[in-house]
Amino acid sequence: MKQYLKYLFPILIPGIILSLPLSWFPIENITLAEQRIIAIFVLAALCWVLEPIPIYATSVLIIVLELLFVSDKGLWFTQQASPDLGILLSHKDIMATFASPIIMLFLGGFFLAMAATKYRLDVNLARVLLKPFGQQPKYVMLGLMMITAVFSMFMSNTATTAMMLAILTPVLAVFAKDDLGKVGFALAIPVAANVGGIGTPIGTPPNAIALKYLVGDKLITFGEWMAFGVPFVIVLLAVSWFILSRLFPADTDNIELTIKGRFLKTPQAIIVYCTFTLTILLWLMGGIHGMNAYVVALIPVAVFSVTKIITKEDLKKISWDVLWLVSGGIALGLGLEKTGLAANAVAAIPFGDFSPLVIIGGASVLCLLMANFMSHTATANLLMPIVAALGLSMHSLLPYGGQVALILCVTFAASLGMSLPISTPPNALAHASGHINTKQMAKVGASIGVIGLLMTFAMVYLLTVIGFI
Repeated sequence: MKQYLKYLFPILIPGIILSLPLSWFPIENITLAEQRIIAIFVLAALCWVLEPIPIYATSVLIIVLELLFVSDKGLWFTQQASPDLGILLSHKDIMATFASPIIMLFLGGFFLAMAATKYRLDVNLARVLLKPFGQQPKYVMLGLMMITAVFSMFMSNTATTAMMLAILTPVLAVFAKDDLGKVGFALAIPVAANVGGIGTPIGTPPNAIALKYLVGDKLITFGEWMAFGVPFVIVLLAVSWFILSRLFPADTDNIELTIKGRFLKTPQAIIVYCTFTLTILLWLMGGIHGMNAYVVALIPVAVFSVTKIITKEDLKKISWDVLWLVSGGIALGLGLEKTGLAANAVAAIPFGDFSPLVIIGGASVLCLLMANFMSHTATANLLMPIVAALGLSMHSLLPYGGQVALILCVTFAASLGMSLPISTPPNALAHASGHINTKQMAKVGASIGVIGLLMTFAMVYLLTVIGFI
């Protein structure tokens, strides 16, 4: 029965919403366009939670439904003149979500990650960076976590976890069957990958989605994000290491990681090293050269394509599903914003009666809970448009940048959901190794999630006090 319900609900409930009279909605002066966006929003939420279809397919469905029912070039009977029709979206704006600057930013990150993996830059960096940590288990774990976090700032969290678990597999085999250290090491990789992605705008999709709403006077550049993101990652990583070391101490006295390899010195490998370094430097120095992060992201795309470092066969390996997933979220946000639904929905709720701190805390906790049970990107896609509209209404309530504070708290909360194997792909990969049970993962993930959320509130408060936001 459950199998049929997950297919039935995403069709039935939006259909009921579309059949309701406009007067039944608690939003004043709601239009037909807004009603259709509500139905699409509910459809997306149900599909992302229940997953009757792949989550990237849900994003494509959002875009197509918006084009058909709420665009200026949609089906003829959806555009019939009516005082209740409301604002229709431009079909060009909807289609442009596939080529949004956010998508280009991620595409550049994918090219960097693919080139680094192809020319073994990642493995060789891991080999070199692990040497100073010696052979004591707790320090080897710290080294693995630091390297995983750094890679996750610029590479896919999933790819980073897969690579680091592969490096760790021979070590895990050395541990005795009942040695808790094996659990700690196996958990250290996904935890570090999830936390590390917070450090840069390209580290995880929720960060990139947040950037869409941090524009104009709320603009946060690549370097500015890292200025508070990296210290946050360092502190939370240290806390996570302490928790893992305490909960899962190793009985083994010495661990030796053997990573074979050497830095390649071919012309193409040197181009990869130089382009990787140059791109990161340009991202960090945006205020000097004038290019934003989106423009810089296309430099490695051009360089690696022209030099044939990334070939057409490599292009087939790009995570297009991630790009489509983010595109659908941008399109959903566009519909909520341009039809006026997000602003009207927020206006219909008396948020002025609540403390701004309660609103920020409530939205962040809701996001953290959702992120534990569904895709982080889907969670951000659903909440960010509403949060952005809510932040605008809070601007007069908070002494500092209310919208920026709310967006950052919700964004960080989306990345802190890591309590279950289904919470993130890194968690799923680690759980599949067979060294971790769900209870152990939940204990560590919930602890780090709560501590990380409290740290987020403290960080945002500090940023407002010093006038950064």
